[in-house]
Amino acid sequence: MVQWRAFPLHPETPVEGMTLEALFKGRMVDLSGMMARLRKAAEAEGLPFGERNMTYNSRLAQELGKWAEAQGKIRDYNHAVFRAYFADGCNIGHISELVGVAGSAGLDPEKAGKVLADRSFKRAVDADWDRSRQLGIRAVPTFVMNGRTLAGAQPYGALVEFVTGGTGN
Repeated sequence: MVQWRAFPLHPETPVEGMTLEALFKGRMVDLSGMMARLRKAAEAEGLPFGERNMTYNSRLAQELGKWAEAQGKIRDYNHAVFRAYFADGCNIGHISELVGVAGSAGLDPEKAGKVLADRSFKRAVDADWDRSRQLGIRAVPTFVMNGRTLAGAQPYGALVEFVTGGTGN
């Protein structure tokens, strides 16, 4: 079985976010090249992708995602939060932004605000983070199936090959 979960690589990212330049400072990363590759991959899959220069803490977005999953709306929520973050540049670390994302995904914004204020799914996300550390996950996304992993954004063909047993560690 393939499972998808978002695990933050940088949980220390402040609520107000940080520039991508600051995030990758001192790591010899070709930021413009990386963004061009991400844009190309998104376009190939018909996904929206805007001009980004910031990264934001995704912790609360993950907690709200757990709630969306419990409501049977995870697919709609994932699409909405992807668009908000990668296309529109929304700060998904702010409750007000996430409440709007929930509404755009067909979820009740008032209930979403309560879930976030109460941190109703904090423990569930903590468990996901613990599991990611146990598995040695260091990239997002990482796909895990039958003890094998496939890390990073992948073209559809690579995912098919992974699911059918041809790729991964």
